[in-house]
Amino acid sequence: MDVASAAIRWYDENARDLPWRRPDAGAWGILVSEVMLQQTPVARVLPAYHEWLARWPTPAALAADTPAAAIRAWGRLGYPRRALRLHECASAIVARHGGDVPTELADLLALPGVGAYTARAVAAFAHGQRHPVVDTNVRRLVARAVAGEPDPGAVTTAADLAATEALLPDDPARAARASAAFMELGALVCTARGPRCADCPLRLGCGWRLAGCPAGTGPSRRPQRYAGTDRQVRGILLAALREASGPVSRTRLDLLWLDGPQRTRALTGLVTDGLVEEVGAGRYALVGERAADAAAPGSG
Repeated sequence: MDVASAAIRWYDENARDLPWRRPDAGAWGILVSEVMLQQTPVARVLPAYHEWLARWPTPAALAADTPAAAIRAWGRLGYPRRALRLHECASAIVARHGGDVPTELADLLALPGVGAYTARAVAAFAHGQRHPVVDTNVRRLVARAVAGEPDPGAVTTAADLAATEALLPDDPARAARASAAFMELGALVCTARGPRCADCPLRLGCGWRLAGCPAGTGPSRRPQRYAGTDRQVRGILLAALREASGPVSRTRLDLLWLDGPQRTRALTGLVTDGLVEEVGAGRYALVGERAADAAAPGSG
């Protein structure tokens, strides 16, 4: 079975029309989308993506603004350190590459906050290069269709990269399209639960189906609890700082969550992660905001 050709034919007819897949998205738009899509559904990313690029259409535009502005614009996408990493990445692109997202994989990997997956995704989707772009969806698709396994391993390994690369066509542009097709098939058809095998273009040669669709033997992945966690408290505190017009007093922040030790732990974590800074005795602001704003009306 020519997995790549079958996947590409399906993709050409069924791919979602997403802004970062359009020809005018550009390397910066694709990089922004890849960072935003980490652990975040497409539906939540779309409005933030449009607003972000309308405000910062280039790395230079973002680098010229403050980290606080990036964190504030990130809103409730979750995992706000990604906003900080994007700002650092934009600054590095300006300093090292004249404001243009680099084309070489090594240069992409050297950017702050850009890991192996994101670097390969940008190289493939923005620059049409032949690289295995392997996320959870792709690992699951390859594990089932090629290896006949019900589920991939817990983390991406060199074997996953090699198995995916072996499926890619030699032509770089076609390989990049195959990578996009694999991701889309894994996201929409070969899902973790309730795979739509009848709609899959790989069904006739799928190793997992030929093996009788054996159930997974690994531990089931339980949804992460959110309510009452430090992550929820961090989100509440960060939202208050994001919505304020200037620094916020510790007294005001203390009113937002009753559990004192947990509240302190969450605030300390935000400071440690570089998202928040203390700008005066007992007053906090998003990183990069000026202490001179401490007297601004409504700052608590």
